[in-house]
Amino acid sequence: MATNKTDRTPGGTPADSTITVVDLFSGAGGFSAGFRAYEPAGPDSSPFRSVAAVEFDEAAAATYAANFGSAHVASVDIATWDPVPYAGKVDVIMGGPPCQGFSALHRNNPEKPKADDPRNRLWAEYVRVVQAIQPKIFVLENVDRFLTSQEFQSLREATSEGGDLANYTLRSAILNAADYGVPQARRRAIVIATREDLGEPLEHPRPTHSRDPGASTQARLGDEDGASSELLPWVSVQRAVFDHTPAETPSVDLPDRTDKPLGVVLPGPYRTTELHIGRNPTALSLARYRAIPEGGNRHDLTGKTAVVHGVETYLSTPSWDKHRTGSGDVMGRMHADRPAVTIRTEFYKPEKGRYLHPTHDRPITHYEAALIQGFPPDFQWFGSKVQIARQIGNAVPIGLGKVLARAIHERLER
Repeated sequence: MATNKTDRTPGGTPADSTITVVDLFSGAGGFSAGFRAYEPAGPDSSPFRSVAAVEFDEAAAATYAANFGSAHVASVDIATWDPVPYAGKVDVIMGGPPCQGFSALHRNNPEKPKADDPRNRLWAEYVRVVQAIQPKIFVLENVDRFLTSQEFQSLREATSEGGDLANYTLRSAILNAADYGVPQARRRAIVIATREDLGEPLEHPRPTHSRDPGASTQARLGDEDGASSELLPWVSVQRAVFDHTPAETPSVDLPDRTDKPLGVVLPGPYRTTELHIGRNPTALSLARYRAIPEGGNRHDLTGKTAVVHGVETYLSTPSWDKHRTGSGDVMGRMHADRPAVTIRTEFYKPEKGRYLHPTHDRPITHYEAALIQGFPPDFQWFGSKVQIARQIGNAVPIGLGKVLARAIHERLER
């Protein structure tokens, strides 16, 4: 999948392209990778071609450039990016403005960003670009709480009569990536807007998988006959990922190499397969890992001790013992027979969620997290361990991007 396509001039439309795309807040390129992975006529047949990508983070932009070409990548603050050269030349705009302020993880922490955080205002830059370019369809991805935010209400107003985007019809829904064959239960708000001159608006793609095998779903609006179809079972993380990754981690460090795909020297590139790196856990952490059974979590440490550095040591904490309700994912093992929990930016820290390997006494690796997100083994990465983890956790799952690409392609081909 790591294909370095011929670079394009700004605003130019590739001669071999069927559907031109601008990727805003592109990150490492999860959305673009999903659109490129959609190959309706076999290998290398994706109808989608990126003509511009905008990403402020230098490491993420370098990763994008390494996989999709560099000339159309703008590593700048989106507020300074000029969309005018692309006006009337782009079919689809996609992107996921930073979502930290909306995240449920931060809603009760006074030190974390809230809905008035400046990062949440970046959605307005997305709207500015859409207004200037006027694509046929635009897609906006964010955390599920976005749909209850003031920013989303403003977007609804912008697409209402008299608004800046009144010529678009909006559709919004919360999609679970697991319902589309991704080995990860990741719920995200997906907003799709269709320009009114195209006629009937694009609806969200119908699920292909279900927690309940054999269930059926009504086909999405516009499907022939509106027929229902039987759903496949959710894909387990064991079958999709852990059956294919080594039990042990060979190193705690990335290989020592650098390059500068966008003119800035950065660590990398590293193939996805080179991201199978471990950590240096303390003796207490190792003892805790060993005490947590398959499918277990921090609650399994209550009342347990282990010898750590020659001293009998209590494995739980007063805080964990006191709080018996709330998240059961802290210090949890992934369930082998289910999709993974949402891969976040600190997936390598078990204290942040259910990020212990299903059976081995270690956290999941960057390699495993990237596979859970759907990135191919030959994808190229730039940045430090922390930067790459952030790129992985912030990405749109490839499988979800692919199913959205299919829906868009089928709608534009009518």
